[in-house]
Amino acid sequence: IATYSNILVDVQGGVAVITINRPPANALSKATLEELNAAFDALASDANARAIVITGAGQYVFVGGADISEFVGLDEAGARASVQRGHDLFHKIEHFPKPVIAAVNGVCVGGGNELALACDIRVAAESAKFGQPEVNLGIIPGWGGSQRLPRLVGKGRALEMMLTGDLVKADDALRYGLVNKVVPDNEVLTQARNLARKLAMGAPLAMKHIKDATNTGLEQGFAAGMRAEADSVHTIFASNDAKEGVAAFLGKRKPKFTGS
Repeated sequence: IATYSNILVDVQGGVAVITINRPPANALSKATLEELNAAFDALASDANARAIVITGAGQYVFVGGADISEFVGLDEAGARASVQRGHDLFHKIEHFPKPVIAAVNGVCVGGGNELALACDIRVAAESAKFGQPEVNLGIIPGWGGSQRLPRLVGKGRALEMMLTGDLVKADDALRYGLVNKVVPDNEVLTQARNLARKLAMGAPLAMKHIKDATNTGLEQGFAAGMRAEADSVHTIFASNDAKEGVAAFLGKRKPKFTGS
């Protein structure tokens, strides 16, 4: 098993928990992005990891953003490389073949919010706060925030968050549609794990294709999404999982999905 300096990876019960462990802010440095990238590559082929949870170490911060100290002296080429690293990783997470849940345990801003946006489902602690405060530094969200945020909460809310840089409390984030669920602070990882465990027992191929068709439609438009859905249905019906699912339903038993 690979060892990492800035993240912790724990796989048990079908669920992989990735903890970003760079106190105090769990900031996403270049090295941290590279470790996350490597961890997702490893988990893609790990049959014991059927759902992924991402969280931050400690009680107060999920991810406080990019590592701002790395911005000092950054020239145009360096800035472009930094943007590309974030884009590539978050695209990998969004299109990951297994479900990915963000367990947002505290402050979730800048690149941290963009990381959460790339996940499939977001579970937030009551004390969590969300924001894209880049404008306060005279810069803009550079890891997908300008695209994923409006798709999730609508143009007006997204522009308000990005133009003011103001932080949004968890209950407002729930109202906006930014998070799926708000839970007591001490339950956020447990609830995210429970949800991941439920997904880990589901049909892996079907979940992969649900993500694929949904993302294709949102990225390429309705017609492309419908074609992707039709192609996925065609593929899925030939799978062992589909046969098992139908047989289990008719036999009034629980299905055992293998992802084949």
